[in-house]
Amino acid sequence: MTRCTQFRQLLREGAAITGTFMKTPSMIVAEVLGLSQLDVVCLDAEHAPFGRLELDACIAALRAADMPSLVRVASDSPHDIRNALDSGATGILVPHVSSGEQARAIVKSTHFGEGGRGYAGSPRAAGYGTKTMADHRSDSAAHTTVVLQIEDLAALNHVEAIAESGADAMFIGRADLAVAMGKPVSAAEVIDAVRNICQTASRAGVTVGMFTPALDEIPAWREAGAQLFLLASDHAFLLAGANRLVASATS
Repeated sequence: MTRCTQFRQLLREGAAITGTFMKTPSMIVAEVLGLSQLDVVCLDAEHAPFGRLELDACIAALRAADMPSLVRVASDSPHDIRNALDSGATGILVPHVSSGEQARAIVKSTHFGEGGRGYAGSPRAAGYGTKTMADHRSDSAAHTTVVLQIEDLAALNHVEAIAESGADAMFIGRADLAVAMGKPVSAAEVIDAVRNICQTASRAGVTVGMFTPALDEIPAWREAGAQLFLLASDHAFLLAGANRLVASATS
């Protein structure tokens, strides 16, 4: 098996996974990150200016490097989800999931069948027509990864239902929760909400992921049940590297 085809299994088993967000719609940046020791790269089509062709090219570059790719889609629409998966993304990260009904609809839209994902044998995911329908459907069912992002106050009353939707993981948007609460990200109310999500997901046997800008928090969140960490971004790497260069050259 390749890294891409193993990713969903590792995620569901709760393996420690470290990835990053990619904000630059450039296949060259994707190609460079594909050479790294990261476990996954998440293309941020929600907050960065990815067009359909840029997204397609970046997914192609990551696949060529056997680097698993998630796409944080702009919305939960079947259109956005289908575009990412047809291009060959390993999976999707869907923002603003706030109910079990919405979560189940998202999961259904990732799978072929009545009322689900529309079938096409022509895109990259199907080997441009070289895979049989049976093989494409089988591979998709086995490897397509669905991560649902919890970041709204409305979601806090439906975490259990979201966890039971059939998704592979839940990703906590702690910053958005803090903004919604009108609190700093380190406020006790925010931390309690995040811990409650971790506990509920753990009881349901669902992997938990999160972003944190404070890397020294990671051991504590691992202890709380989080295993998927999407940290920093290509922008952050550029800024940190440039600032280190200036600091070293002028010290």
